Amino acid sequence: MVEEELGWEVAGWKIAAMKEPLQRQLRTDSPIYGRVFASGIVESPGNVEHARQCSPIPEVEYQARLGADLPPRGKPYTTEEVTEAIVSLHPGIELAECRFVHDAAFPPLTAVLADGAGSGTIVYGPAIADWQRRDIAGQEVFLTCNGTLRRKGTAREFLDHPMVPVTWLANELSRTGIGMKAGQMISTGTLTGMLRPKPGETFVADFGPFGTVEARYL
Repeated sequence: MVEEELGWEVAGWKIAAMKEPLQRQLRTDSPIYGRVFASGIVESPGNVEHARQCSPIPEVEYQARLGADLPPRGKPYTTEEVTEAIVSLHPGIELAECRFVHDAAFPPLTAVLADGAGSGTIVYGPAIADWQRRDIAGQEVFLTCNGTLRRKGTAREFLDHPMVPVTWLANELSRTGIGMKAGQMISTGTLTGMLRPKPGETFVADFGPFGTVEARYL
Protein backbone atom coordinates (compact mmCIF):
# COMPACT_ATOMS: atom_id res chain seq x y z
CA MET A 1 0.00 0.00 0.00
CA VAL A 2 2.86 2.39 0.77
CA GLU A 3 4.50 1.59 -2.57
CA GLU A 4 1.24 2.30 -4.41
CA GLU A 5 0.67 5.55 -2.53
CA LEU A 6 4.19 6.85 -3.20
CA GLY A 7 4.33 5.71 -6.83
CA TRP A 8 8.11 5.28 -6.60
CA GLU A 9 10.16 2.66 -8.45
CA VAL A 10 11.09 -0.35 -6.35
CA ALA A 11 14.77 -0.99 -7.14
CA GLY A 12 15.64 -3.39 -4.35
CA TRP A 13 14.84 -5.01 -1.02
CA LYS A 14 16.18 -5.05 2.50
CA ILE A 15 16.17 -7.93 4.95
CA ALA A 16 16.27 -7.64 8.73
CA ALA A 17 16.21 -9.83 11.83
CA MET A 18 17.56 -13.08 10.41
CA LYS A 19 18.42 -14.38 13.88
CA GLU A 20 16.78 -14.29 17.31
CA PRO A 21 18.66 -11.39 19.01
CA LEU A 22 17.56 -8.87 16.37
CA GLN A 23 14.12 -10.45 16.17
CA ARG A 24 13.66 -9.69 19.86
CA GLN A 25 14.64 -6.05 19.32
CA LEU A 26 12.18 -5.71 16.45
CA ARG A 27 9.41 -7.65 18.23
CA THR A 28 9.13 -10.37 15.60
CA ASP A 29 9.60 -14.12 15.58
CA SER A 30 10.83 -14.34 11.98
CA PRO A 31 12.91 -12.34 9.50
CA ILE A 32 11.25 -9.31 7.90
CA TYR A 33 11.78 -7.37 4.67
CA GLY A 34 11.01 -4.06 3.01
CA ARG A 35 11.14 -2.33 -0.36
CA VAL A 36 14.06 -0.08 -1.31
CA PHE A 37 13.24 2.68 -3.79
CA ALA A 38 15.49 3.76 -6.68
CA SER A 39 16.40 7.10 -5.11
CA GLY A 40 17.75 5.22 -2.07
CA ILE A 41 20.46 3.18 -3.84
CA VAL A 42 23.76 5.05 -4.31
CA GLU A 43 27.41 4.26 -4.89
CA SER A 44 30.01 4.93 -2.19
CA PRO A 45 30.70 7.50 -0.85
CA GLY A 46 27.11 8.28 0.07
CA ASN A 47 25.81 11.37 1.84
CA VAL A 48 22.53 11.99 3.67
CA GLU A 49 21.27 14.98 5.61
CA HIS A 50 20.95 13.99 9.24
CA ALA A 51 18.19 16.56 9.80
CA ARG A 52 16.06 14.86 7.14
CA GLN A 53 16.50 11.37 8.59
CA CYS A 54 14.02 9.76 10.98
CA SER A 55 15.84 7.90 13.77
CA PRO A 56 18.73 6.92 11.44
CA ILE A 57 20.65 3.65 11.90
CA PRO A 58 23.85 2.82 9.92
CA GLU A 59 24.41 -0.93 9.40
CA VAL A 60 27.20 -2.78 7.60
CA GLU A 61 25.69 -5.24 5.09
CA TYR A 62 26.52 -7.21 1.97
CA GLN A 63 24.54 -6.02 -1.05
CA ALA A 64 23.53 -8.60 -3.68
CA ARG A 65 22.45 -7.56 -7.17
CA LEU A 66 20.17 -9.86 -9.16
CA GLY A 67 21.13 -10.77 -12.70
CA ALA A 68 17.98 -12.78 -13.41
CA ASP A 69 14.32 -12.64 -12.43
CA LEU A 70 13.11 -14.80 -9.55
CA PRO A 71 9.35 -14.84 -10.26
CA PRO A 72 6.62 -16.43 -8.12
CA ARG A 73 6.35 -20.20 -8.59
CA GLY A 74 4.97 -23.24 -6.80
CA LYS A 75 8.33 -24.90 -6.08
CA PRO A 76 10.62 -23.29 -3.45
CA TYR A 77 13.87 -21.76 -4.65
CA THR A 78 17.06 -23.47 -3.52
CA THR A 79 20.13 -21.62 -2.29
CA GLU A 80 21.99 -22.87 -5.37
CA GLU A 81 19.38 -21.38 -7.71
CA VAL A 82 19.39 -18.05 -5.91
CA THR A 83 23.20 -17.90 -5.85
CA GLU A 84 23.23 -18.53 -9.60
CA ALA A 85 20.82 -15.61 -10.08
CA ILE A 86 23.12 -13.15 -8.27
CA VAL A 87 25.24 -11.27 -10.79
CA SER A 88 27.38 -9.44 -8.21
CA LEU A 89 27.98 -9.10 -4.47
CA HIS A 90 29.12 -5.79 -2.95
CA PRO A 91 30.33 -4.41 0.37
CA GLY A 92 27.85 -1.89 1.67
CA ILE A 93 26.22 0.18 4.38
CA GLU A 94 22.49 0.46 4.83
CA LEU A 95 21.39 3.81 6.24
CA ALA A 96 18.18 2.52 7.78
CA GLU A 97 15.46 4.74 9.27
CA CYS A 98 12.60 4.32 11.72
CA ARG A 99 9.91 6.82 10.75
CA PHE A 100 7.54 6.19 13.66
CA VAL A 101 7.87 8.05 16.96
CA HIS A 102 9.09 5.58 19.57
CA ASP A 103 10.85 5.31 22.90
CA ALA A 104 13.93 3.19 23.66
CA ALA A 105 12.16 0.21 22.08
CA PHE A 106 11.11 0.01 18.46
CA PRO A 107 7.43 0.52 17.58
CA PRO A 108 5.05 -2.45 17.16
CA LEU A 109 5.77 -4.88 14.34
CA THR A 110 2.88 -3.61 12.20
CA ALA A 111 4.46 -0.15 12.22
CA VAL A 112 7.92 -1.56 11.40
CA LEU A 113 6.48 -3.48 8.44
CA ALA A 114 4.53 -0.47 7.16
CA ASP A 115 7.82 1.44 7.34
CA GLY A 116 9.44 -1.05 4.97
CA ALA A 117 11.26 -2.70 7.88
CA GLY A 118 13.10 0.59 8.37
CA SER A 119 14.15 0.85 4.73
CA GLY A 120 16.27 3.89 3.89
CA THR A 121 19.38 4.28 1.72
CA ILE A 122 21.78 1.61 0.46
CA VAL A 123 25.39 2.70 -0.13
CA TYR A 124 27.40 0.11 -2.03
CA GLY A 125 31.00 -0.35 -3.14
CA PRO A 126 32.63 -2.14 -6.10
CA ALA A 127 31.67 -5.74 -6.83
CA ILE A 128 33.68 -8.40 -4.99
CA ALA A 129 35.66 -10.38 -7.56
CA ASP A 130 35.01 -14.12 -7.69
CA TRP A 131 32.84 -13.85 -4.57
CA GLN A 132 31.34 -17.35 -4.86
CA ARG A 133 34.78 -18.86 -4.16
CA ARG A 134 35.82 -16.56 -1.32
CA ASP A 135 35.19 -16.73 2.42
CA ILE A 136 32.28 -14.29 2.46
CA ALA A 137 30.79 -15.78 5.62
CA GLY A 138 34.02 -15.69 7.63
CA GLN A 139 35.36 -12.29 6.61
CA GLU A 140 35.38 -9.97 9.64
CA VAL A 141 34.07 -6.49 8.89
CA PHE A 142 34.64 -3.30 10.88
CA LEU A 143 32.53 -0.17 11.21
CA THR A 144 34.38 2.98 12.20
CA CYS A 145 32.92 6.42 12.99
CA ASN A 146 35.24 9.38 12.36
CA GLY A 147 38.15 6.93 12.58
CA THR A 148 37.04 5.21 15.81
CA LEU A 149 36.01 1.56 15.78
CA ARG A 150 32.34 1.23 16.76
CA ARG A 151 31.25 -2.25 15.65
CA LYS A 152 32.58 -5.47 14.10
CA GLY A 153 31.10 -8.79 13.02
CA THR A 154 30.88 -11.52 10.40
CA ALA A 155 28.16 -12.84 8.14
CA ARG A 156 28.59 -16.24 9.78
CA GLU A 157 27.64 -14.76 13.14
CA PHE A 158 24.63 -12.71 11.98
CA LEU A 159 23.39 -14.46 8.81
CA ASP A 160 25.28 -17.76 8.36
CA HIS A 161 25.92 -16.52 4.78
CA PRO A 162 24.38 -13.66 2.72
CA MET A 163 22.74 -16.20 0.40
CA VAL A 164 20.70 -17.59 3.31
CA PRO A 165 18.60 -14.42 3.76
CA VAL A 166 18.39 -13.82 -0.01
CA THR A 167 17.00 -17.34 -0.47
CA TRP A 168 14.51 -16.73 2.33
CA LEU A 169 13.41 -13.50 0.63
CA ALA A 170 13.10 -15.15 -2.79
CA ASN A 171 10.74 -17.72 -1.32
CA GLU A 172 8.78 -15.20 0.74
CA LEU A 173 8.21 -12.98 -2.31
CA SER A 174 7.35 -16.04 -4.37
CA ARG A 175 4.80 -17.16 -1.77
CA THR A 176 3.16 -13.72 -1.74
CA GLY A 177 3.03 -13.48 -5.56
CA ILE A 178 5.47 -10.56 -5.85
CA GLY A 179 8.80 -12.02 -6.97
CA MET A 180 12.11 -10.25 -7.61
CA LYS A 181 13.46 -8.76 -10.82
CA ALA A 182 16.87 -8.63 -12.48
CA GLY A 183 18.79 -5.50 -11.54
CA GLN A 184 17.31 -5.21 -8.08
CA MET A 185 19.70 -4.81 -5.13
CA ILE A 186 19.16 -6.76 -1.92
CA SER A 187 20.58 -5.53 1.38
CA THR A 188 21.11 -8.87 3.09
CA GLY A 189 21.09 -7.93 6.80
CA THR A 190 23.31 -6.24 9.35
CA LEU A 191 26.69 -7.65 10.33
CA THR A 192 27.31 -5.03 13.02
CA GLY A 193 24.02 -4.51 14.86
CA MET A 194 22.41 -1.08 15.25
CA LEU A 195 23.64 2.29 16.53
CA ARG A 196 22.55 5.92 16.34
CA PRO A 197 24.63 8.43 14.33
CA LYS A 198 25.10 12.17 14.90
CA PRO A 199 25.38 15.03 12.40
CA GLY A 200 28.90 15.39 11.01
CA GLU A 201 29.82 11.75 11.48
CA THR A 202 31.44 9.70 8.72
CA PHE A 203 31.06 5.93 8.83
CA VAL A 204 33.42 3.58 7.02
CA ALA A 205 32.68 -0.13 6.58
CA ASP A 206 35.92 -2.07 6.11
CA PHE A 207 35.48 -5.49 4.50
CA GLY A 208 39.23 -6.18 4.36
CA PRO A 209 40.20 -7.59 0.93
CA PHE A 210 36.61 -7.02 -0.27
CA GLY A 211 36.91 -3.23 -0.06
CA THR A 212 35.51 -0.31 1.95
CA VAL A 213 32.34 1.76 1.80
CA GLU A 214 31.81 5.27 3.19
CA ALA A 215 28.67 7.10 4.28
CA ARG A 216 28.39 10.58 5.80
CA TYR A 217 25.65 12.18 7.87
CA LEU A 218 25.82 15.86 6.93
